[in-house]
Amino acid sequence: MIYSLQLYTVRGPLEEDLEGTVKRVAELGFTAVEPYNFVANADALATALSKNGLTAPSGHAPLLRANQDEIFQAAQKLGIGTVIDPHVDAAQWTTEADIKETAKALNAAAAKGAEYGIAVGYHNHEFELENRINGRSALEVLAENLDPQVVLEVDTYWAAVGGEEPVALLERLGDRVRFIHIKDGPLTKVDKDQVAVGSGQMPIWDVIEAAKNLEAGVVELDDFNGDIFDAVSDSLAYLKAGK
Repeated sequence: MIYSLQLYTVRGPLEEDLEGTVKRVAELGFTAVEPYNFVANADALATALSKNGLTAPSGHAPLLRANQDEIFQAAQKLGIGTVIDPHVDAAQWTTEADIKETAKALNAAAAKGAEYGIAVGYHNHEFELENRINGRSALEVLAENLDPQVVLEVDTYWAAVGGEEPVALLERLGDRVRFIHIKDGPLTKVDKDQVAVGSGQMPIWDVIEAAKNLEAGVVELDDFNGDIFDAVSDSLAYLKAGK
């Protein structure tokens, strides 16, 4: 299992200086990244990744809201093996019928992705865990209705914020979980409350051990009250130091 960095974490610097930011991420010790909304900058990003010896096992793109062929073509250019839809509106998670529609759309996206040799996944926020369908989380209802080839990227922090015990959730979801977002903080909904991995309330090592079939553990901060590169560097140092 490798550690990757969700580039949304450094979106500000990336938008100002893509090549310099990618170089800095590599210098911090990352060997992999997870790009977001990568269609627009695929060429520049592919060049920067190659120049700095970085791979992109996964990437985020709005598969259910944008041109899928363009997304998969850009993913091929970047060597992305799994394209993950990062967000389906919270209003779509309150009924079983709506969740089944989302599953159907993801299944269709996966069928198209297979034509490009690319897998498809879904990434949660807190509301997919807060919303309950007959006593079970909406995310688990989704998982039950996904074709076997559709994977999950569990954002373990947002799962905890949503009221789920992340270790138990990962154990229930099993091998479908191929990626996790590793983040830390005081378990609030305020993005700026997030802190470097290992500095908050998340049971980081229990979470990692519970995900048995990971391709990558993806470090992410949605925001940070300080120098974001300090938080990124501290996160990787904590993870590399081991339990």
